[in-house]
Amino acid sequence: MDISKQIQAPEYDFLRTNPRLGNHIILLGPGGSYAYGTYQENSDLDIRGITLNLPSDLLGLTRFEQYEDAHTDTVIYSFQKIIRLLLACNPNTIELLGLDDGQYLIRTPIGQELLDHKHLFLSKRAAKSFGGYADAQLRRLENAMARDALPQREREQHIYRSVKHALEDFERKNDLRGKGSIRLYIDQSEAAERETEIFIDAEYRHLPLRDYQAMFGMMQSVVRDYDKIGKRNKKKDQNHLNKHAMHLIRLFLMAVDILEKGEIRTHRVQERELLCGIRRGDFQKKDGTFSKEFYELLAFYEKRLDEAVKHSALPDNPDMKQVEQFVESVNRRAVDGDF
Repeated sequence: MDISKQIQAPEYDFLRTNPRLGNHIILLGPGGSYAYGTYQENSDLDIRGITLNLPSDLLGLTRFEQYEDAHTDTVIYSFQKIIRLLLACNPNTIELLGLDDGQYLIRTPIGQELLDHKHLFLSKRAAKSFGGYADAQLRRLENAMARDALPQREREQHIYRSVKHALEDFERKNDLRGKGSIRLYIDQSEAAERETEIFIDAEYRHLPLRDYQAMFGMMQSVVRDYDKIGKRNKKKDQNHLNKHAMHLIRLFLMAVDILEKGEIRTHRVQERELLCGIRRGDFQKKDGTFSKEFYELLAFYEKRLDEAVKHSALPDNPDMKQVEQFVESVNRRAVDGDF
């Protein structure tokens, strides 16, 4: 597919006519499989980009985070928002800075400046951000396989571990000390269709309602994701599992590059055969589970990421003074119209 020609089609006219886009776009390129080089004949085209904020966003009362067009799977982030995401080494956005030169559809002088300054956003935070995304992918795989392959009692134990892990992660990110406690445990179920079931004892005082809602929403989401898999078409399930497995390994590959070499490499040319093989089902057994070789590969990259964090020359956190100087320089030009 010639993507540069594809975006000239009428359904992409918003890129040229929307007042927040047009000549305000500083970077534009493919996302998803076309960015990674793992696309297939029926792969959807995702477009990702960055646009400068308007003067009214920076000096006035307007606010703009991103522009989305669901019909074309396009997301254009504001410069202000992308900076926040890049500082956190967010995997879904930092990959826009790691495309090959020929993959960029728009790259203005300011866009090139951002690429020239991408080292400012690389830190050991990548281990946590990429590791968190990888962990979520692995949990989806394990949940899906456990649902089909394990007896109900063992399946419930597996869901319990997934929910408990997600709860611990939530409590780390949101300081709930002194607010109360929550206990998860498995006991005999009163429901006829279940032998055992997860129960919860919770006691909180003066806990903000929104924190309470977010915590239980997060646990509900883990259980819902687990239940979704078995309700879909079996063939579709296998394709989804293989895609999750491929992205799991890809996340490790990108994280290791960042921590070991200080570089963002989104287009995985060297590993394309491996990644496409995983997506194709080369590592999946007839019963729907994954082969020993896949888990050996996973263990290898998990260990390599751990070692990369220990020996990485990257700082623990970005140099905020340098980032602020760069952001101020860009925003001054956005206000003056000098771009």
